[in-house]
Amino acid sequence: MRSVGFSAEVFSSANEFLQSADLGRAACLVADVHMPNMSGIDLHQNLLVQGNTIPTILITAYPSDNDRARALQAGVLCYLAKPFEEQDLLNCIHDALQIGKAHGSTS
Repeated sequence: MRSVGFSAEVFSSANEFLQSADLGRAACLVADVHMPNMSGIDLHQNLLVQGNTIPTILITAYPSDNDRARALQAGVLCYLAKPFEEQDLLNCIHDALQIGKAHGSTS
């Protein structure tokens, strides 16, 4: 992400991200669908319950129609199955940042 001009922060788990002091600065979230202890879909839903409407992009090496439908129904912006083209991810990030600007995000 840094090589294309984006500032990125990496977290070891969904819980670490949720407890981060920088949570409010996040303009976009890219997470895996299948993570230990909390799926990317559950992370997105947890954020929504907390009032954090961070545009979310989910990636997965194990795509399923059920997960895709759940994610998109929950308001996930993009659901990308590995392998995917770098440009597809960049397009999703661009869209996420535009949504953030439209909602008055300062990030």
